[in-house]
Amino acid sequence: MHDELTRIDIQKMEAELEEHRREWPDLIAEVQRTRAFGDLSENYEYKAAKQEQNQCRRRMRYLENMIKTARIIEDHSAADEVGLYDKVEIYLPEDDETETVQIVTTVRCDANHGFISKESPFGKSILGRKVGDRITVHVNDSYSYEAVIRSITKGEDDGSAALL
Repeated sequence: MHDELTRIDIQKMEAELEEHRREWPDLIAEVQRTRAFGDLSENYEYKAAKQEQNQCRRRMRYLENMIKTARIIEDHSAADEVGLYDKVEIYLPEDDETETVQIVTTVRCDANHGFISKESPFGKSILGRKVGDRITVHVNDSYSYEAVIRSITKGEDDGSAALL
């Protein structure tokens, strides 16, 4: 399955990948330097350098794969519908609370900061809806909740949501 990403998602991933590629020679040099300290079974500096090198390698592979397999998407929602990168004020009757969230791609979601994935149960339920719509969010077979769309502020991908 291909991840649906925006052009800015790809640009952010390419920039991060380039940053990792620039630091790669330094990581290799650090592993070689710490390897010279002696017995590897008790060499914490070597283990730490190796761990950092492996984390960088994993992240680079992840980014390369995401970029290679991504499907570029754009928002085509109407002016009065919830679309990608729109800020949506919702009312949760169960909690008697109002929250503002922004719908983003999966690689940029951060629910703690109000960035909700379009692939999440909430994101799927709200995309394409209009002000005043009452939605039911099905989290799983045994739990769902109601929400009411209070307002929609059209937005665009300004790059403020960080990559995961």
